[in-house]
Amino acid sequence: MDAAVPSPPTDSPLFSRIRLAVPSNVPHIHKLIHQMAVYERLSDVCSTTESDLSANLFTSPPFQSVTIFILEVSPKPFPEDSPHNSNPNYIPLVRILNSDRPVDDPDREIFKSEDENVVVAGFSLFFPNFPAYTGKPGLYVESIFVRKCYRKKGFGKMLLSAVAKQAVKMDYCEVLWVVLNWNGNAIRFYEDMGAQILPERRIYRLTGDALQLHQNDD
Repeated sequence: MDAAVPSPPTDSPLFSRIRLAVPSNVPHIHKLIHQMAVYERLSDVCSTTESDLSANLFTSPPFQSVTIFILEVSPKPFPEDSPHNSNPNYIPLVRILNSDRPVDDPDREIFKSEDENVVVAGFSLFFPNFPAYTGKPGLYVESIFVRKCYRKKGFGKMLLSAVAKQAVKMDYCEVLWVVLNWNGNAIRFYEDMGAQILPERRIYRLTGDALQLHQNDD
């Protein structure tokens, strides 16, 4: 018996959208953070809960404090009557990716969004900083993450570019972020985007007991 011949690939458009996160996205954001922790080999220090996110996000207008962009994908055009299209703070950014076959998403049900046929594929979390030597605000990207099955499709660049575009719109001076030194793919990706590494800087952190030691400092 002849072996079965695989069907030829067909055009499978994938619609993508970047929009502002809303409180109902907290469960998805929480899952994305924990997937990111696994990818970055930091699961042992990730203690974020949905309650933490609900208590600390969405307490200020977007772009004035912690802000999250949600990346969504769909095999069909996004509904025109989606409530996300009428958010006065940000007009969603929509792109179409022409793929030769549909994406196999094993977590599709877990990451289903409010709109029909829409799935959450990634996020970026950022907030204003203030570089003293420039005298102007910037944006600091704390986290940027794309789920595994949607990587290498330009979505990471789309997320970071959306933050950079917002910085330009607000007349901010820079976008700053940190990359793990073992993540060569990310380093090359950022450098290809025109980002510069700052080798003269080191990151320090006070946390846990070391932080609590200073509670009574005068």
